[in-house]
Amino acid sequence: MSKVPMTAKGAQQLREELQELKSVARPRVIQAIAEARAHGDLKENAEYAAAKEQQSFIEGRISEIEGQLSNAQIIDVATVNANGRIVFGTTVDLVNVKTSEEVTYQIVGDLEADIKQGKISISSPIARALIGKEEGDIAVVRAPGGEIEYEIAAVKYI
Repeated sequence: MSKVPMTAKGAQQLREELQELKSVARPRVIQAIAEARAHGDLKENAEYAAAKEQQSFIEGRISEIEGQLSNAQIIDVATVNANGRIVFGTTVDLVNVKTSEEVTYQIVGDLEADIKQGKISISSPIARALIGKEEGDIAVVRAPGGEIEYEIAAVKYI
């Protein structure tokens, strides 16, 4: 299986979630199952069924995170020497050439992408148009609604 790129910050967030699930959520649901068992008949025990379902969800999420971390190629953008070029992990300030609207994006792995937080996937049309460009360049993004031109206002490795 090929490695999936992930920022150091994204990997750290996954490790923190994994620690929370293993040290807090898992013991809490095990306790809830034990309490529900103490109530007697398990066939008609809604608390037991809910606790078992929650346990299944937690164990699935733990397995998912462990898999993601084991297949991750962790890249710390702060240590990358890209000579001002846009690379994976870079934070970019863009200005729409037509509308003068300003946006800021960080180019991240597919698993970390969240447009609401300004994190775009390395495989997105915007990121593909930006990779390799420098501050002051114009990037043409081929989007479903047509072509959009962005001027690269700033490139940051944070």
